[in-house]
Amino acid sequence: MLYYLFTYLREHFGMFGAGVFYYITFRAAMAIILSLIITMVFGKKLIKYLQRKQIGETVRDLGLAGENQKKGTPTMGGMIIIGAILIPTLLFARIGNVYIVLMIVSTIWLGLVGFLDDYIKVFRKNKEGLAGRFKILGQIGLGVIVGLTMYYNDHVVISREVVKGQPTIYNSTEHIVGDPITRKDENGKTHTYVQVRTATTTIPFVKSHELSYAKIAGIFGEKAIDVVTPILYILFVTFIITAVSNGANITDGIDGLATGTSAIIGVCLGVFAYVSGNYIFADYLNIMNIPNLGELSIFIGAFVGACVGFLWYNAYPAQVFMGDTGSLALGGIIASLAIIMRKELLIPIICGVFFVELLSVIIQVWYFKRTKKKYGEGRRIFLMSPLHHHYQKLGYHESKIVTRFWIVGIMLAILSIVTLKMQ
Repeated sequence: MLYYLFTYLREHFGMFGAGVFYYITFRAAMAIILSLIITMVFGKKLIKYLQRKQIGETVRDLGLAGENQKKGTPTMGGMIIIGAILIPTLLFARIGNVYIVLMIVSTIWLGLVGFLDDYIKVFRKNKEGLAGRFKILGQIGLGVIVGLTMYYNDHVVISREVVKGQPTIYNSTEHIVGDPITRKDENGKTHTYVQVRTATTTIPFVKSHELSYAKIAGIFGEKAIDVVTPILYILFVTFIITAVSNGANITDGIDGLATGTSAIIGVCLGVFAYVSGNYIFADYLNIMNIPNLGELSIFIGAFVGACVGFLWYNAYPAQVFMGDTGSLALGGIIASLAIIMRKELLIPIICGVFFVELLSVIIQVWYFKRTKKKYGEGRRIFLMSPLHHHYQKLGYHESKIVTRFWIVGIMLAILSIVTLKMQ
């Protein structure tokens, strides 16, 4: 909103200093600062309100050290995170940008799903919360929205250079949107680009880094490409959103783990958004240029600021838990950002901590059922899943577990950023 206000003031009244709002870096910095202020100032007030209303965590007896001390700790703190993301975004971002709209929808959508789950647990005194099938249904719903928008919206495009007067179109599912754009490089040579609406993603560690979903759909025959490609794309997007949001939800088991890991992932995605949205950096790094993507830096700035600010109260010993209100929203946000940036194939690396946590649960359940069927008694690979509980059972203090997981997350984020040049 402020972007449009100051643009109007500059154009019509020549207001001095209003032009600074044209810069993405300035607005992203302001979003970070404001989100930090919201979480740290208003977060304290919300915690006191939750304490007065006795909206506390119900702890299951898992035989873990320190779990009894967590009983009664205020939960549903994810509302702080969601507010600290949305308010700076609405103030500093260009709301008309399709990617900003999509991220606002993603935040609110899974935030509401998580809120329903927490509400049932806290106010209805039902420890199971929202039935699993309804959670999955909510995640699938968001996946369909994101998939349809990314596939059919004419503002969701990538930039391709016109070579020898011919635009590069690989298959029937790709469409040129708008008029060609000419730019001059540092040597004064003119280049022509077209914006193409296409379902493609980036392949890490590969020189020809662009992979079209239509190419995958081609295994069903060329005639089926137009029909199979959107179905394949939407199914894959839905799978990613469901997996990452559940991974974040499972990771949120000890103080500060999901919050800190999400902040690290957010910084990594912020780098991707800025360089992919800037055609100069994209050309230098030989990566996919996605017009208007840089605007997401404001949303990501608010996201990182909200996570860091919430960590002030969520670090060990936690004064508040985010609940499913926060964890499902964080996972959905991260998944949607990766899809928008066409980095979904990097998710196992970027979200490596979430991935391993989710995988540990899947492996544990699978092995238990398999051995029970074979031997009549279920056996376990881990002392307890998710993985962070396994280390708790081994006697590690949860603050040490969290710190080491953060270090792993930082290493994975650096590796992900390095893929920009490792082609």
